[in-house]
Amino acid sequence: MIIVMKSGAGRQELAEVKKRIRELGYKPHVIHGATRNVVGAVGDERGKAVLQSLQSLSGVDNVVPILKPFKLASREVKPEPSLVEIVPGLSVGGDEFIVMAGPCSVESEAQILQSAHAVKAAGARLLRGGAFKPRTSPYSFQGLEEEGLKLLAAAREETGLPIVTEVVNPRDVELVARYADVMQVGARNVQNFALLKMLGQLDKPILLKRGMATTIQEYLMSAEYILSEGNRRVILCERGIRTFETATRNTLDISAVPVLKSQTHLPVIVDPSHATGHARLIAPMSYAAVAAGADGLIVEVHPRPEEAASDGPQSLKPADFAAMMKKLAAYAEVAERSLATGD
Repeated sequence: MIIVMKSGAGRQELAEVKKRIRELGYKPHVIHGATRNVVGAVGDERGKAVLQSLQSLSGVDNVVPILKPFKLASREVKPEPSLVEIVPGLSVGGDEFIVMAGPCSVESEAQILQSAHAVKAAGARLLRGGAFKPRTSPYSFQGLEEEGLKLLAAAREETGLPIVTEVVNPRDVELVARYADVMQVGARNVQNFALLKMLGQLDKPILLKRGMATTIQEYLMSAEYILSEGNRRVILCERGIRTFETATRNTLDISAVPVLKSQTHLPVIVDPSHATGHARLIAPMSYAAVAAGADGLIVEVHPRPEEAASDGPQSLKPADFAAMMKKLAAYAEVAERSLATGD
């Protein structure tokens, strides 16, 4: 249920509504709007009719059922788009098209520093890099783990770029949170509900990637796990789904972007690197992402892709990334978005 407060309702009236929601066995989630507040009451669907009694409370304008199974992620709760602040002065979901870029995995200090300087010069606003790498084969490079996190932190110190890196295991949440500005949940963990619940208890942005075979509803229900624990700073990422096609690594579901934007207030970005698996396809899919209404990109960039420990074929060279960013700025302008492209 959504409890819509009257315009001008005060703190005491809001506190009373939250108290009554808890007494009825539900969890209140306050969504602050420009002119009024809305309280989502989340819990067992079978007894939600009792929440209609809240209509009589002072300060309550209306009590409305939420029809979508994903309650807090739905535009029924929050019609206007959400801004997710990364650091002061940098948010995803606003007028600026945000690009995150860097290597698939952190391999050495020289590699991550070179990558960080290159992507910053081209206009990227965040540095991506994997310290923990979930791989299909147990014999593949698994990442430098905490040493990789320290190298990412050093790159942030030198360039000023916030870092986004993946957390793979619930036991590593606290460790990764000490270093990362944005915690990434990869496609293989999109329904790792124990991990999602732990991330929901952090006050830190979460970048949630869509699973390889996850429907949009299942995907939004995964976001709901994070939101329901209290963390509202969720960014969605379309990274391609598995189909019968073999010409690309995955199939970029570009239509998922406008579908998600119509169903949820959460910002949506696109990962053209994992979606295609081929460096030559990243630029056209990035332009398509702008046209589809995405709020940003996360792109793999490596100074020497031919020597990369992971995902070399889908990694752009710095010069190619810089060229793409210049052209991307023109597409962003047509889409009425802005894009910084370096000094």
